[in-house]
Amino acid sequence: MAIKKILIVDDSPTERHFLGELLTKNGFQIMTLESGEEAVAKTKDLMPDLILMDVVMPGMNGFQATRTISRDEATKHIPIIMCTSKNQETDMVWAKRQGAVEYVVKPVDSQELLSKIASL
Repeated sequence: MAIKKILIVDDSPTERHFLGELLTKNGFQIMTLESGEEAVAKTKDLMPDLILMDVVMPGMNGFQATRTISRDEATKHIPIIMCTSKNQETDMVWAKRQGAVEYVVKPVDSQELLSKIASL
């Protein structure tokens, strides 16, 4: 499946801007949300081809949002890449158990992220 529409879920305006610029320059259409709750509530309406999900956010964290989205019949086909500052092996394993297909550590390496998106 060709990735065209990417949903960025991050509470940091700086991260949303950085990722948005990177992805827009590389031909992707982007949408942004600021919380896990918003992601869970709006993913069915937005139907992105890919979600970049932060982990550490107020309220519902990225692990919880990923689990909810990846277990819902309507949205479970959407790949989720965790994009977070949490760089422990246990975090990466936990992310995959919640339904994430990939894991990228901040600060995001542009080429690494783009190659992971291309491999989906």
